Amino acid sequence: MPSSSHIRALCLLLAPLVLGGCGSMRSTSDTLFGLITPYRVEVVQGNVVTQEMAAAVKPGMTRAQIRDTLGSPLLADIFHADRWDYVFTIRRPGAAYQQRRVTVLFDGDTMKSFEADELPSERDFVSSIDTKSTKGGKAPTLALNDEQLKALPVPAKGRVPEPSSAPQGPAREYPPLEAAP
Repeated sequence: MPSSSHIRALCLLLAPLVLGGCGSMRSTSDTLFGLITPYRVEVVQGNVVTQEMAAAVKPGMTRAQIRDTLGSPLLADIFHADRWDYVFTIRRPGAAYQQRRVTVLFDGDTMKSFEADELPSERDFVSSIDTKSTKGGKAPTLALNDEQLKALPVPAKGRVPEPSSAPQGPAREYPPLEAAP
């Protein structure tokens, strides 16, 4: 009959083998036993600035016009009042990590210069973060085929009507918030 010291020694020798076997059951895609995938948080910070937005920014624009075009800056430092920094980062499961920087320099209230990393177009940006449509291994088709083009209605000839500026939808009336004096 083995003594308790022999059993302890045997357990100490087998423990690394057993624990090493548990580590090999973990797959390389961060799943446990190939069945359970831990939840990964999607982290998005800052403003997305695309090529189309950057093309709309011109020297001489005011701060308000820049804010309307690009949004509020992520960094507006009181010690560098003539500099706005737009930093964008996205960390999304199934998509590549992205980080971009855009710097707008002002002279008083007007824009002096615009510096940016390489910016994607809107379409390129959306396709780079779209993980649902590419899971099957095939990217979605964005163009119409010949059959779909033939099925489209023929545009009316002549003057194209301008879209109405009034909002469309049901008219609603709301009661006053305060009673009249």
